Amino acid sequence: MKKINILLSSSIAALLLSSCNPILDREMMLTMTEKQALESYDVAQKRVNGLYTYLPNGFSPVGGAMMAAASDEAEYSVASSSVHMFNNGSWNPLNNPDNVWTYYYQGIRQATLFLETADQINMERYKLDPQNQADYEMRMANIERWKYEARFLRAYFYSELVKRYGGVPLANELMDMDTDYRNIPRNTLQECIDFIVDECGQVAPHLPAVYQASDMGRVTRGAALALKSRVLLYAASELFNNPVWAQGYERQDLISLSGVDRQTRWENAAKAAGEVLWGADVAEAGYKLSGNYQSLFRSFSDNEIVLVRRNGYDNSFEKSNYPIGADQATGGTAPSGNLVDAYETTGGRTFSWKDPSMAARPYENRDPRFAATIMPNNRTFQGRPVECWEGGADGPDKNNASRTGYYLLKYVDPELKLLQGQSAIHSWIIIRLGEIYLNYAEAMNEAYGPDGKGIYGKSAREAVNEVRGRVGMPEVLADSKEEMREKIRHERRVELAFEDHRFWDVRRWMTAPDDLNAPLKGVKVTRLSYNSFEYQSVEVESRSFKRSMYFYPIPQNELNITGWPQNPLW
Repeated sequence: MKKINILLSSSIAALLLSSCNPILDREMMLTMTEKQALESYDVAQKRVNGLYTYLPNGFSPVGGAMMAAASDEAEYSVASSSVHMFNNGSWNPLNNPDNVWTYYYQGIRQATLFLETADQINMERYKLDPQNQADYEMRMANIERWKYEARFLRAYFYSELVKRYGGVPLANELMDMDTDYRNIPRNTLQECIDFIVDECGQVAPHLPAVYQASDMGRVTRGAALALKSRVLLYAASELFNNPVWAQGYERQDLISLSGVDRQTRWENAAKAAGEVLWGADVAEAGYKLSGNYQSLFRSFSDNEIVLVRRNGYDNSFEKSNYPIGADQATGGTAPSGNLVDAYETTGGRTFSWKDPSMAARPYENRDPRFAATIMPNNRTFQGRPVECWEGGADGPDKNNASRTGYYLLKYVDPELKLLQGQSAIHSWIIIRLGEIYLNYAEAMNEAYGPDGKGIYGKSAREAVNEVRGRVGMPEVLADSKEEMREKIRHERRVELAFEDHRFWDVRRWMTAPDDLNAPLKGVKVTRLSYNSFEYQSVEVESRSFKRSMYFYPIPQNELNITGWPQNPLW
């Protein structure tokens, strides 16, 4: 029992305190022995449910900001936020604004504890009572499914660590008090990728394709295959295969893969995405692209959603992102001009401030995803126009106003009356079908070019056009793999904006030195007369990206204990 004793005080007790009835749970915690807690079906259910709280909640993970504000997607208008450390280059092994190392290892530890003790759940009183036979079989089936849920969630937590740190310790067994942490190594990147992919493949057949309404939000077969798709796409990407930026680093196996060639990696990534899109094993889930791009982000049950963190009713996201002149608005994540300028015209033309007609009416006839994501000047908001000019209700002279001249609409419910205390559901979409189509398109293009069909009979061109066609955008024009690569990267930028992809995409593509060292742009709005404005693209601030920032530094306190090698150039 020694190794269980180490963890029970921080896991069983903590989970008991986190459920819906804190008074009852406190009484249970005080009256239950460790043995009773481990044998309790009800406690086991709480333990599994508690694992879901470690899923990311991307609305304000870093200093109140979205991760978009740590990339060229956005600027966070609150000057004191720690997210600005990413942009001015001041973060380091002692002070990382997104230090999730301990957080995800807590989730991994909780999952491992459940897996190693699940067989101790005592079901004898149900088994021995013939009248409870059906209940017994249902509960036993739940316990078996919970094991696969825990394995998936542990794999997911590892994926979040690996994309930040490269190779990390695979701590899949409980440790006792005598463990010498100096003997626990960082696993190689290859070992970590293999573990995550293998776990996803093993648990997928044992998870339901769909759940009843009472269990919506639990991980599904599609979620396991979708995570496999994402991880294999990362594994095929440039960052994990080209460590030239870290020449001289002795442990390149911590940041770069070995084994199979890039072509095979791209093929594997394409196949994994295809399993989610067209595989028979997930057909029952009924995944399809949403017919309403804007409303998708205010739902937790749309058929496009593959994995979601369900949250309750709240209005803090609206307070942070409503135009600053709105009642109770506090300032938040402001879309950048870099992102806004990436939205094409409805005819598929590239937007340019050098085109006089575009510059005069910059927000007309743009990709419909622009209007679903961005609130620009003069956009109607709660019965009034958004006023982004100097002296306007939402202008840059206001405290914590947008410095870019734009406000965020994606994920925002624009109709809430904050003074009346109204709130809305905000569920963070972790994986959705739009991403999987673009994963497939990227991998297929790299493996077979724009029009190669592969085993699912669908080309990269067809996949990216599915995503564009959903919002009425014309098909992409690209004759070569290189041209299609840029089209797909552009499509990810606008389709997946503010969904925690851009920060990682520019790293895995190794385009971050160009994208994240470029000045952040915005728009200067000049009011000429009522309902008449002049717009000028301007630089908002300079940004800094160094090669070391491809991966996070391992927290210094971990290195002090273990003696692990630090990541390159930190």
